[in-house]
Amino acid sequence: MAWRGSTSVQDRFFACLPYAFPMIESMAFGTVLMLQFPVLRLILIPLTPFAMIYSILNTLLGGFGGFVIFFALYLLIVRNDSLSHFLRFNTMQALITGIAVSLIGALLQLLGVSQNLVGASFLPLTIIFSTIFLAVLGIVIYSIIQCIRGRYAEIPVLSEAAYSQTRY
Repeated sequence: MAWRGSTSVQDRFFACLPYAFPMIESMAFGTVLMLQFPVLRLILIPLTPFAMIYSILNTLLGGFGGFVIFFALYLLIVRNDSLSHFLRFNTMQALITGIAVSLIGALLQLLGVSQNLVGASFLPLTIIFSTIFLAVLGIVIYSIIQCIRGRYAEIPVLSEAAYSQTRY
């Protein structure tokens, strides 16, 4: 999407940062994979400072840290017309990915699916959780690579929703 203008190195860097939010949200789904494949932990090392901030906010706010981070990113970046469209679009796409992961987690809790069952003996849940984690990991890696290149990451449903929510 080069027709929206070129992106600066600063915009490219800051557009990558919001993708930490969906990765932190999805880490609970990847516990079994990370135990079986320790190499995945190496990929997630750059998330450590973000995970610490997320954990501190969750502790201070009684489990509403993700909610506060969502609204902070949405109100301070996505709705700020003085920032570049590239940064606002990527932030919105990361937020939509995070919302999807949160909704899947809430749905699984509503159905009574526990993290304790996963990996212990129930293989179908382990497969579902691992698939969710790998899907989010793929989306985030693809989006970050596209951000570094200065291009818009075109993910079929997510990008359309992000475009519709991001003003020009």
